Amino acid sequence: MADSVAAVTVLFTTHADCLEHLAGPRHPERPERLHAVWAGVQLAGVGEAIEMLEPRPAALADMQLVHPADYLARIEGICAAGGGQLDPDTWAAAGSWRAATLAAGAGLTAIDALRAGRASSAFCAVRPPGHHATSNESMGFCLVNNVAVAAAALAAAGERVLVFDFDAHHGNGTQAIFYHDPQVMFVSLHQWPLYPGTGRHSEVGEGAARGGTLNIPLPAGTTGDVYLYAFDELVAPVVTRFAPTWVLVSAGFDAHRDDPITELGLTAGDYGPLVRRVLSLVPAGHRLVMLEGGYDLAALSNSAATVLRAMADIDGEPLEECSSGGPGHGAVRRARDYWELEGLL
Repeated sequence: MADSVAAVTVLFTTHADCLEHLAGPRHPERPERLHAVWAGVQLAGVGEAIEMLEPRPAALADMQLVHPADYLARIEGICAAGGGQLDPDTWAAAGSWRAATLAAGAGLTAIDALRAGRASSAFCAVRPPGHHATSNESMGFCLVNNVAVAAAALAAAGERVLVFDFDAHHGNGTQAIFYHDPQVMFVSLHQWPLYPGTGRHSEVGEGAARGGTLNIPLPAGTTGDVYLYAFDELVAPVVTRFAPTWVLVSAGFDAHRDDPITELGLTAGDYGPLVRRVLSLVPAGHRLVMLEGGYDLAALSNSAATVLRAMADIDGEPLEECSSGGPGHGAVRRARDYWELEGLL
């Protein structure tokens, strides 16, 4: 580890070849999403705090920390043949394998740069997203579980890793991959009920990793004040006990109230205070944010801009005011009660 860290520098890693993943006409997970995130970089107005970083493709050995070789070979073969359907809502094109290896490699590239002391945090603007991909099943628009590849590499190096997922859809793949792994904690705040149907508060990990999974399922219309309440009342004490050395954020922005495929009530403004809290759990230089969902382009731009400001520790005129007054406090209390009853809190 380098002796010093650039205090306010944020690495931003993306690649044009991630645009070559095509999921089909009118599919919500479309290349324009990356253009929207780039527009968010301009909106953020953080200037020289952003440093561009080109990702390297993940090697097979990197991805095999999470996915078996035959699973990866199947996806690569479908792409080499011109693409095709992987599951009912996930498609691959000829360029999807290259995009997937870059998406998985972005986190690894950023981790190397952070370890070298180049920045305080990194934002990976990549696609396809990854948090629904299990070790051997593509689903929910996801091919390779990008955040899991990064977490597994860190865990293999002896780090204690927190994966914090605020996508509106539960990150079932990430949870399943680390459900028995005491080195990686998975925390998710998500809409319930909603695809993929996992993420009950009673899913807490098993064996040596019992208490290493924390789910807070939230009702439609939940607003940003509830997310902060959940963090302060439940997430912070649980994570403090786990004592992570790295934080990886699965940053899905489909909890925004304008998202076309979800029903939560957040605004772009809500992501700032939430991300500041999450990143404060570990020292600078140990913080990585990775794009997952978010399908309204304007909301995606504004939300990404707000997160980049939080990462750079720069204030600015709010792009949207924070939300409050929605339901969800009861859901947080139910999760907390369960953890207390089980002796986990």
